[in-house]
Amino acid sequence: MISCLAIDDEPLALQLLADNISRIPFLELIESCDDAFAANKIMQEQPIDLIFIDIQMPGITGLQFIQSLVKKPMVIIVTAYKQYALDGFALDVVDYLMKPVSLDRFMKACNKAKDLYELKQSATQPSLPKQDYFFVNVGYSLVKINFPEITYIEGLKDYVQIHTATSPKAAIVRTSMKAIEEALPADFERIHKSFIINVKNITAIRKNAVFIADKELPVSESYKAVIEKLIK
Repeated sequence: MISCLAIDDEPLALQLLADNISRIPFLELIESCDDAFAANKIMQEQPIDLIFIDIQMPGITGLQFIQSLVKKPMVIIVTAYKQYALDGFALDVVDYLMKPVSLDRFMKACNKAKDLYELKQSATQPSLPKQDYFFVNVGYSLVKINFPEITYIEGLKDYVQIHTATSPKAAIVRTSMKAIEEALPADFERIHKSFIINVKNITAIRKNAVFIADKELPVSESYKAVIEKLIK
């Protein structure tokens, strides 16, 4: 839920704003305030994600209040004065609504706020540790293969062979080279239409080949830039 305040010095306008907010399922109206001072007191006591605010109010205008905030929540201006629109957007408000506000226009502004809120939330979430393995279908079993153990992968029509340092026998998987390439981390490079290598396991490089232990793998013309990048 997105916590919000409604701020307007006109009782009817404030009631209409509160009614509109109640219709939006992801909004939680914390309080309706008839001036910016009351709103400021609430914001000091608890976190507020979004404020709906009028511009022309006694004591301090909506724009002045927005400018005074050190930790600014999202803001949607709801006003009868269109001449302040540029000033409002200069303060990075989410939207600028002209009274009387239709419900569909109000919903559009709220959806913009929701998108921005979710974007900010995702940016602050701790990143999950990357997996260093995947499971592949081999025969009738799901086999776990650790990425660091893979030496190279060879494409064979509708199958790929995954060669590892820990097993003398390659795992044969029914998939495409493109699909397997997309599942691999950055340590892997395509050097040929039929070969993907784990660059950490390269033992030597020639002009048209790389060596993984004593296995020589060809480098096609279209992938030579990959080898040049590795050398540099």
